[in-house]
Amino acid sequence: MLSRLSRQVLLGSSNGFRQPVRTAIQARSLASVETNTPRRMPVSRTRATPVSHDRATLTIRDGPVFNGKSFGAKSNISGEAVFTTSLVGYPESLTDPSYRGQILVFTQPLIGNYGVPSSARDENGLLKYFESPNIQASGVVVADVAEQYSHWTAVESLSAWCAREGVPAVSGVDTRAIVTYLREQGSSLARITIGEEYDADQDEAFVDPEQINLVRQVSTKSPFHVSSSSGDLHVAVIDCGVKENILRSLVGRGASVTAFPYDYPIHKVAHHFDGVFISNGPGDPTHCQETVYHLQRLMESSQVPIMGICLGHQLLALAAGARTIKLKYGNRAHNIPALDLTTGRCHITSQNHGYAVDSTTLPNDWKEYFVNLNDSSNEGLIHKSRPIFSTQFHPEAKGGPLDSSYLFDAYLDSVQKYKRNQVIFQPTRDSRPSPLLVDILAKERVGVVPTAGMDFVAATARAAAAA
Repeated sequence: MLSRLSRQVLLGSSNGFRQPVRTAIQARSLASVETNTPRRMPVSRTRATPVSHDRATLTIRDGPVFNGKSFGAKSNISGEAVFTTSLVGYPESLTDPSYRGQILVFTQPLIGNYGVPSSARDENGLLKYFESPNIQASGVVVADVAEQYSHWTAVESLSAWCAREGVPAVSGVDTRAIVTYLREQGSSLARITIGEEYDADQDEAFVDPEQINLVRQVSTKSPFHVSSSSGDLHVAVIDCGVKENILRSLVGRGASVTAFPYDYPIHKVAHHFDGVFISNGPGDPTHCQETVYHLQRLMESSQVPIMGICLGHQLLALAAGARTIKLKYGNRAHNIPALDLTTGRCHITSQNHGYAVDSTTLPNDWKEYFVNLNDSSNEGLIHKSRPIFSTQFHPEAKGGPLDSSYLFDAYLDSVQKYKRNQVIFQPTRDSRPSPLLVDILAKERVGVVPTAGMDFVAATARAAAAA
């Protein structure tokens, strides 16, 4: 396994061996963790601007124009306007990689009252309060923003955070009217313009993030590893934009994690692991054809337990032979009821997705696991005879609720059973990561750049395609 993985993470030299790229965070594995260090302000990014209080305009393509006031970065962007009804958890929502390329509209009238926490990390090196190191949403829209905040974890205001991250934010608009429009017309392309008058001629400049492979932007560019001190399981994670709390949910239950880029041929190394996990991520799942192909090969060649969440659920369905559909306005909230069809129990779930699996296209050896009680869309699938299942909702749900967190226990029970069975047939098998591998691999996602306006993203994608 070391020989396979090391080629992905080492830099070339004349003798074929390579020197690892070391970062400050990698030194964490060689040092004790300080528990009483003072909270520090995060480092400012090069995209940062001073907080802008200029006129701000949210323009929905072929739709209404909303005038408000800026409270974030002085930056003009475009993206897909979507809304969330979550009452709390805006730091987690804004840093969720699944929101890459989207303008997030909050229905909660007041946002920012408990500020923004620090980028502190826990004993496993995972971010305590964020789902990724940076804001992933392209823009933020609220009815009212709290410039004054109060919370024991807070180190800065929402407006200062958005400005530091280069993300424009708009307040003073009627979010009820915006959400009503999006519910009636569906998720729509939109622009945020700071300090300029609206120009109808700019409507042609809207960029559709659904036409871009957003997973490529948020996935790690080479493998990284997070060790668990409480167990001997080893799970391979296909990183399509994995949230920190998904990693924490695995590591905290005794599974060390090695995360791979979304297009890594996981079937070639799966025999070194006790389980495979497919993460959440942004955008249209049909962009990830390499991942779908590798999952097909994996299920053909291995009996390893597999679990998927959100985009991972959709990719698993595509690999099984089903189809996905785009929902009118998606499901983004912390209070969506999902019915477990195997037990008849209802769970309140956290969700963030614009696509869903068409359950009528599932092959005969698969069945529905969960169904959405609001719109009857598919919320999960399970294989009839193998330890493979997935959910559209988020069992890890940082910000809550935790009704369905037991699914991680169910998955790791199957992983433990698989590990025991493999030892029976291969007494010398040891899936634990070697100390050398742990030392060589990075300890956090590699090469993922912060979000940028979709105009810039589209230009970059066109340049890459032309090259």
